[in-house]
Amino acid sequence: MANPKNSSKHPAASAREVLALNLIRQRGLKGWSQEALAFEAGLHRTFVAHVERQARNISLDNLERLALALEIRPYQLLEE
Repeated sequence: MANPKNSSKHPAASAREVLALNLIRQRGLKGWSQEALAFEAGLHRTFVAHVERQARNISLDNLERLALALEIRPYQLLEE
């Protein structure tokens, strides 16, 4: 069986990285600051900052809160 880690010259982005990039992009499309997104999602601004910096794990509950605030489906924050 092939080792999935060695199956490509360019490793796939981690889930944290994909989430961070999508969160930043979606927030930008709304023209929102981290503080505005946090307020809309009922979260703290530092939490949003940590997720965007890939410094914090996120629960499915908080993923749903962010997606709801951004008016998108949760899976869209995890799509490459």
